[in-house]
Amino acid sequence: MAATIHVDVVSAEQQIFSGEAEFVALPGEAGELGIYPRHTPLITRIKPGAVRIKVPGQADEELVFVAGGILEVQPTMVTVLADTAIRGHDLDEAKANEALKRAEEARRSAKDKAEIATVEGELAMLAAQLAAIRKLRKR
Repeated sequence: MAATIHVDVVSAEQQIFSGEAEFVALPGEAGELGIYPRHTPLITRIKPGAVRIKVPGQADEELVFVAGGILEVQPTMVTVLADTAIRGHDLDEAKANEALKRAEEARRSAKDKAEIATVEGELAMLAAQLAAIRKLRKR
């Protein structure tokens, strides 16, 4: 049996995933992170994107979209505290495309720098969500 690490993915609303994994990959602030059992302790911010979790004995990886948050890694445990988290099978491409169109319209009508920055953050999150949906569809 392969070595495993315990993984918890939680958002403010609910626990999304809790279980053992062979590895976890996710978008860290400085780039893509790959976490295996006995990883060096680490705390970092994560960017919007897909958290991929390889569950032992399962052919397909679990996919969870996160809209940013904090990652804590200990040698035997990974905790993802996400601002927003959505299970891969719950992602809706039509809703994401509709929200992207609304955000693009809001960017065109934005008046000040703060409003533009807020909308740019929303656009980045939606682009990452659509990328996660496409990745899930390719499986």
